[in-house]
Amino acid sequence: MEVNMKVAIVCDDLVQHGGAEKIVEAVSDIFPNAPIYTTIASKKWRKYFREKGRKITTSFLQKFPFVVKFNRYYSVFYYHVLAIESFDFSNYDLVFSISSRFAHLVVTGPSTKHICYLNTPGRMFWEPFDYFEKENFGVPGFLKSLAMFFVRPFIFLMRLVDFSAMKRVDLVVSNSKTTQARLRKYHGIGSSIIHPFCGEPSHVQGREKEEYYLILTRLASWKRVDIALRACEKLGKKLKVAGEGPDAKRLQSLAGKGVEFLGRVSDEEKWALLANCTALINTQKEDFGIVPLEAMAVGRPVIAYNFGGALETVIEGETGIFFEEQTAEALSKCIEKFEKMTFDPAVCKKQAGKFSYGNFKCSILEKVDDLICTKS
Repeated sequence: MEVNMKVAIVCDDLVQHGGAEKIVEAVSDIFPNAPIYTTIASKKWRKYFREKGRKITTSFLQKFPFVVKFNRYYSVFYYHVLAIESFDFSNYDLVFSISSRFAHLVVTGPSTKHICYLNTPGRMFWEPFDYFEKENFGVPGFLKSLAMFFVRPFIFLMRLVDFSAMKRVDLVVSNSKTTQARLRKYHGIGSSIIHPFCGEPSHVQGREKEEYYLILTRLASWKRVDIALRACEKLGKKLKVAGEGPDAKRLQSLAGKGVEFLGRVSDEEKWALLANCTALINTQKEDFGIVPLEAMAVGRPVIAYNFGGALETVIEGETGIFFEEQTAEALSKCIEKFEKMTFDPAVCKKQAGKFSYGNFKCSILEKVDDLICTKS
């Protein structure tokens, strides 16, 4: 890689604290002198990167009222597209976008190369049923249907914009086989794969006496945490749920006595919860999903829905077990089967070790070198 190459990093937004944001952090560590461009950033994220000496440039959206809280709703008015396209990258040699929706829409000149690390093709316009129609917005059904009627033209327009923008990217890197397959289906574009990495666990406490299963995720309806609530209640198993999100109140109303909602937890608390659980339960369809790897990194097995990224990380019978249908009945049967099995913590840790930050960094730099060499 050229030593004096000017790099800019672009991401959709910096509001939540999930897997996509961890990739932004990692790429920023790989290119510490690269400014980060994003549509909006919360105070916490601006402070975090400022303390690391990194520059964040936000768009005109940052000045919108209550933009952090209503970011998702502003997105259906085309503002994020205009925001990403408003950035000027004419002085950069390389733009590295980390995209789940909008970041890859950047406009670059002929002399500026563009690598996109794709977390998923935008679900809000390619899979709107899962993204919008299954979501619980806390409104009557007829209002939700009316809103979807007005959103559909935006979805159609965004597909056209997204399809065109992806053709402009010089090199696309997918985070998983699932994302790779979706990219080929929706865009007809091939890509290589660089898996996300599993962070190093901090010091964790030893096993607690109580036995509990663990959910660690953002609480959104499409994650299907509800099936874990029902399955554990049926079996009389204790379940701890760590995370926050728009589906929290509904889930709390469904929960039995054996469920404990912890809200958002610190990094230290997260590792302790993972290290001390009987198993992590992963109920959702994820393009990749880093939490199962984090559980294995501290020697704990995973009970996962047999779909998506979990198939690339969890080894059936060795580091976890799969359930075939996204239902409480299927999960409860899987838990009963799981409790008759044994899992070696050393095998779990070894599997997680394959997804290291060092491997991620080397793979990213190799892709940058390949692009610079072939396009220069």
